[in-house]
Amino acid sequence: MMRILDLHIAKTNLHYTLIVFAVLLGLFTFVTFIDQLGDMGTGRFGLWQAIRFVFLSIPKTVYEIFPMAALLGCILGLSSLAVDSELVVIRAAGVSVFRLALSVLKFGAVLVIVAVIIGEVVTPITETAAQRGRAEALQQNIKQQTNYGLWMRDGMTYVNVGEVLPDLSVLNLRVFEFDDDSRLRSIVNAEAGSFDNERWRLSGVKQTFINPESAESTRAKAAYWNTSVTPQILSVFLIKPDQLSAWQLWQYIRHLNENNQDTSAYRLAFWNKVVTPFATAVMVVLAIPFVFRQIRSGGLGRSLFVGIMLGLGFFVANKAFGYIVLVYDIYPFLGAMLPTTAFLVVAIGMLRRVY
Repeated sequence: MMRILDLHIAKTNLHYTLIVFAVLLGLFTFVTFIDQLGDMGTGRFGLWQAIRFVFLSIPKTVYEIFPMAALLGCILGLSSLAVDSELVVIRAAGVSVFRLALSVLKFGAVLVIVAVIIGEVVTPITETAAQRGRAEALQQNIKQQTNYGLWMRDGMTYVNVGEVLPDLSVLNLRVFEFDDDSRLRSIVNAEAGSFDNERWRLSGVKQTFINPESAESTRAKAAYWNTSVTPQILSVFLIKPDQLSAWQLWQYIRHLNENNQDTSAYRLAFWNKVVTPFATAVMVVLAIPFVFRQIRSGGLGRSLFVGIMLGLGFFVANKAFGYIVLVYDIYPFLGAMLPTTAFLVVAIGMLRRVY
């Protein structure tokens, strides 16, 4: 009997959760598409590129709205059972509120697993493809390849950048200079480079001059490089936190620390990745006492409205605390955990009153 109950509650909640996902996803996708219209006409970024970017951004959007959708879906699902008097019958059959909560939590566990798969497997792949395609379309003279960094052309010079760091400095720079007859004249290898007074200052430089009959190499601790390639051009190729899984973020943070980079945004993204599955579970827990309180007060009609306010409140609070953490240099773990912890305390308090 309990298994049938679990399946029935899960099926009902899944039905309404999918409806909520469809509505929210449609809204957020439309906003994302409108946001891309401002870049149309720049480089090769046209309608098809905008549609492709929006389509590939869907998994990231799904991951971000997962807690909100879980809350609204469970509120609607349990409310529908209450409207049809199914919850009353279930309670009259001797099923406790705690046992009902356990059934809903089983469904919530499935949502958490799905959220982890989307956040750790799907989103890094699709978001990387979305950002890379958009950046290459906007900067049509630059090509990004997974294993070979960025390739760009500046006149008769071809430039390969191994990595662009958050402060817009570069690592593993190679410059190939050709003459008018398309013959290779020189190769410059630099360990790192930073933009200084409208030109690049390179460090750990090795330059090889290629003559028809021989080649000659020189080394220098530092050298300057004049080019039309600016940090603003390279900024669109920065690695965004959304492109990485939690494990990749952890490794990338260590890499940035080794290069004396600010890692606040990436640490915040890491903790958000860790907390989001728990936030989804908390929203499911919150939906249970919320619906039973509405049943007792006779206000089922208010469930959806208040649920939307709670979901939006959590979404806004999550984003707001993230920005506050970055602006005031607060430990990112607090920015990621505080909204979820606050809603968990509220959910537990409400559940105890109902139980």
